[in-house]
Amino acid sequence: MILKAKKIRKSYSTSSELLEILKGLDFEVNKGEMISISGPSGCGKSTLLNILGTLDSPDSGSLEICGKQVISLDDKAISKLRMESIGFVFQFHHLLSEFTVLENLIIPQRLMKINEKDAKDKSLALLDKVGLNSRSDHRPSTISGGERQRVAVLRALANSPDIVLADEPTGNLDIESASQLMDMIQSLAAELGQAFVIATHNPVVASICKKNLEISNGVLNNI
Repeated sequence: MILKAKKIRKSYSTSSELLEILKGLDFEVNKGEMISISGPSGCGKSTLLNILGTLDSPDSGSLEICGKQVISLDDKAISKLRMESIGFVFQFHHLLSEFTVLENLIIPQRLMKINEKDAKDKSLALLDKVGLNSRSDHRPSTISGGERQRVAVLRALANSPDIVLADEPTGNLDIESASQLMDMIQSLAAELGQAFVIATHNPVVASICKKNLEISNGVLNNI
C-alpha cells in the first residue's frame, strides 16, 4: 500500500461559523491504481489532495505514505518524503516560464541530486514517450495549452514518485486536448506503475479510472 489515510478531519473558520469540510474520511491507494475523486465545488476535493500531498495538515486523523507516519516526521523529513514519493499536477501547469520544456523536467531531478546527464537523458526519454521531443527547447509560452499540461504531467513523473495527485488536470483544456492528456496519463501509469489520484468534474476523465469515488457530506463513497 502506498498511502493510507484514516479519520481525516478538516475545518475552516468563516466569519460566522466553523465549516467542517472533511468529516472523518478514510482513503487508501495501492501501487498502480488510478482513482478519480468527484464532487461539487467546495466539497473538499482540493483540500483532500493537499492533505494527502502533505501540503496541508488535517485537524485530526492519520496519514501514512510509503510506510511512514507523516505526523511523526519533522518539516525536513516531510519535504524529503514529498519530493521522493509524490508528484503533483494542477489545473494550471505552473511550468517555469524562463526555462525550456527540457529544463523544466531536469530541475526537479537536480533538486534530488541526480547528475545533469542522467537527468537530461531521463527527461528526453519521457518527452520521447509522448512525442514531445521536438518541443524540448521551447519555452512554455511557445507551446499549446495541451502540450504545457502534458509537460506538467511529465514533470510530476520525473522523480519516479510512487503516487501522482492531479487536481482538475483537464480543467483548462478543450475536449480534444483533455482526451489526449488522459490517454497519456493512462499509458504512462500502466507503463511506469505510478498510482494516480485525480480530482475531477469531468465524467470522461473519471471513466478511465478503475476506482471512482465521490466526496459527499465530508466522506468518500464509491460510485
